[in-house]
Amino acid sequence: MMEMFVKIRKAGITLVWLVTSLMYAGAQSYSYKPVKGFSDETNAQLEAFFDSTVPMKIRKVAVFDCDGTLFGQVPYYLADEALYEFAQKNYAGKSDKRSKEKMAIVDKLLHGNNVGVEYVQNRIQFLSGLTPEEIAEIGHVMFQEKYQNKMYPEMKQLLANLKDYDFEVWIVTASPEFLYEKFCAEQLGIPQERILGVKSLVTADGVTTGQLVYPVPQDNGKAEVVNTFIKTKPLFAGGNSRGDMELMNTSVGLKLIVNPDDKKVEKEMGNKTVKQYWDNDPRAITVYCNDVPEGDYQYVTGEWGVKKNVANAKTDKIVIGY
Repeated sequence: MMEMFVKIRKAGITLVWLVTSLMYAGAQSYSYKPVKGFSDETNAQLEAFFDSTVPMKIRKVAVFDCDGTLFGQVPYYLADEALYEFAQKNYAGKSDKRSKEKMAIVDKLLHGNNVGVEYVQNRIQFLSGLTPEEIAEIGHVMFQEKYQNKMYPEMKQLLANLKDYDFEVWIVTASPEFLYEKFCAEQLGIPQERILGVKSLVTADGVTTGQLVYPVPQDNGKAEVVNTFIKTKPLFAGGNSRGDMELMNTSVGLKLIVNPDDKKVEKEMGNKTVKQYWDNDPRAITVYCNDVPEGDYQYVTGEWGVKKNVANAKTDKIVIGY
C-alpha cells in the first residue's frame, strides 16, 4: 500500500512539474529597452504603449516610411544618387539609342516635379530592362559607397523593440522597391517581402518593365498600399514628411514623426507645418535624429544641379534644420 502511495505521489509531482514547465516555456517575457537618444518622456510613452499591446491576440503591425525616417536623406536621396550615378557611368555622353533614351528620362527627372506619380514613373522607366537582382545591387552598392553611416541608430533600437514585442515591421516607400529591398533587409532585419516600394511589372523572362503596379506608394497611395498588401490596420506608424501623412493616419495606435519640418505650411495638412499638424495629434510622438552630410563624397545628384535636402543637426534636445 505504501509503495503504491509513493508511486502515485511521484507521478503527481512529475505531472505538476511537467505542467509548470510547459506553462513557463509558453510564457513570453517582454521588456522594453530604452532607446538611447530619445528623451525619458518619449521612452516612457513608448514603453507604456508597447506594454499595452502584450495581451492583444491580433496581428501587430508597424509601418514606416524609409528615407528621412529610418535613415538619412542629406544631402541627397539615395534613390536619386543611385540612379544618377548609374546614368553617369553607363549612359552619359554616349550616342547609342538606349543611352539617349535613358538620358532623356534623366532629363525629365532633373527638371520635373519630384513629388508626383510622374516622377516615380520615370524612375521605374529608367530602371526598365534590368533584372530585379541587378536593380537591388545598384541600391546595395550605393548604400555601401555613400550611405553606410546614414541609418539612424535610434530607429534601429526602436525596430528591435517592436520585434521583441511581436510586431510585424513593414516599410512603405515611394522609392523603387527593387532598389531598396536588399540593403534595407540587411541593415534593418526586415524580410524583403515586407519592404514595399514603387513596383514595376516583371516579365516572364525576369526583366523589369516601365509599367507601374498599382497602388503607387506616393502620398495617399501609401495608405492604399497598406490596405492592399498588408491588409490590416497598423498599431504603429512612422514618417518624416507631408508625404507620410496618409500612411501615418492608417495607424489606430501610436504615430511617430521624425525631424518634422516647422517652416513650410502644407495645404493638405490644414495650412499647418508638418510639426504643427502632428503636435495637434494626441497619439503622435515627435523624435529627432541626426541627419547631416557625412564623408567627403562626390554626389552626381549635386553635380547635375539638384537642390540639397535640408540638414538636421541634432543637439541634446532638439534638431536644428539648416
